[in-house]
Amino acid sequence: MKPTKTCILVADGAHVRVYLNNGPNLGIAEIEKYARDLDLKASREIDADRPGRTFDSGGEGRHAMEPPNDAKRHAKQEFHRHIAGDIEAALKAGEFDRLVIVAAPATLGDLRQEFSKSVTDRIHGEIAKNLIQADERELKEQLGSVLAV
Repeated sequence: MKPTKTCILVADGAHVRVYLNNGPNLGIAEIEKYARDLDLKASREIDADRPGRTFDSGGEGRHAMEPPNDAKRHAKQEFHRHIAGDIEAALKAGEFDRLVIVAAPATLGDLRQEFSKSVTDRIHGEIAKNLIQADERELKEQLGSVLAV
């Protein structure tokens, strides 16, 4: 029986790192081709133009219109969509057999929505923590609850 390859996705709203574990007690190694960073600007910088103005529906007053969505939130969702695409491609290429996700809670929710059924079926464990800045030793300690690294 061949050892199980586990992909470990570590992400937050603007960064992603991917590691591979080739079996119990073999440690983890970063797959640098999947590392991504989003140049995330504040919403006020993305929506630099002043909002439009409209007349009040019940009188003569005027007020600024609210933008239909938060530009920063939209940028994060697009970033998560790209991450999901990368993981889907890696799965199809046979780079891993199962997936462990370590992500900030909001990011974890966004990723769940973006993953296809084939990726979702491979999820072995989830850790709802932001460990993007963690070093390899600290990451391995946290993974001990879901994976023998």
